[in-house]
Amino acid sequence: MTGVQERKKVIALGFFDGVHLGHQALLRRTVERAGERDMIPAVFTFDRSPKEFVTGVPVPLLTSAEARREAVQALFPISQVITAPFDEKMMTMPWVDFVLLLAQKYHAGWIVAGHDFRFGHQNSGTPALLSKKAAALGMGCDIIPAVTLDGVTVSSTHIRRLLQEGDVEEAARFLGRRFSLSGPVRHGKGLGSSRLGTPTVNLAPPKGQLVPAFGVYAALVSVGEKVYEAVTNVGVRPTVDVNGGVTVESHLLDQSVQAYGKGCRVEFLRRLRPERKFAGLEELRTQIAKDAGAARAYFQGSGTV
Repeated sequence: MTGVQERKKVIALGFFDGVHLGHQALLRRTVERAGERDMIPAVFTFDRSPKEFVTGVPVPLLTSAEARREAVQALFPISQVITAPFDEKMMTMPWVDFVLLLAQKYHAGWIVAGHDFRFGHQNSGTPALLSKKAAALGMGCDIIPAVTLDGVTVSSTHIRRLLQEGDVEEAARFLGRRFSLSGPVRHGKGLGSSRLGTPTVNLAPPKGQLVPAFGVYAALVSVGEKVYEAVTNVGVRPTVDVNGGVTVESHLLDQSVQAYGKGCRVEFLRRLRPERKFAGLEELRTQIAKDAGAARAYFQGSGTV
């Protein structure tokens, strides 16, 4: 009987930023093929954005490498997520060598890729070439067509644009789940508790992480196993923190929790208003109360838990 280590893999190829509905169609096919062929479903991805590495232009990411792995494994029975470094060697690798790498080093028996997957030096590898070379090496290959929603192709680029406009509800439709940010709770400056009367759970977005448009959102905040309704501010706190960095501050509605140092996740449900600068702390305090009221009304109306 063939040992587990020698079993061939069905390998899904892509960067998978966001693990959106299009990616999920590809991953679903990967799991199906693995079941049909008695192979191991696996994902091959990169540790950084190939586009950013090649062009030098920053690409704010929907998900970190770790968050992508967690999302893949939460949605599908895929235990093997191969995260390869995208470096000079990978960038200049001839497309044929990339396919050979999958076959020889990673034991690919079947490959699944998207309709727009490009690879190899100067993006010379195409889905058609991938299919042809896979067949020559005795591997199967599926090319997944574009997934559309209301006539719009599901893509990480489109979802980034929606989030940059603050449309977290539409972004969630294309993602197939709510957009979220995760990380350890950090100490803020104490203004929320001491001067504004609204203690907050503060999250510093990881470097390179896309955040939604600055503003105030109805959100769900998870700390450990518990989930809290919250009103969350994303921005630079122009009223109280001149020259401060971007922060994600959540006021838990009618709750108090000691969360410093713990991991938390903020899921964005609806943008309530854009960020703005107020004349002073009293005006800000009044607006925070209004924001909390708007968030409560949202939760009462939506039935979200």
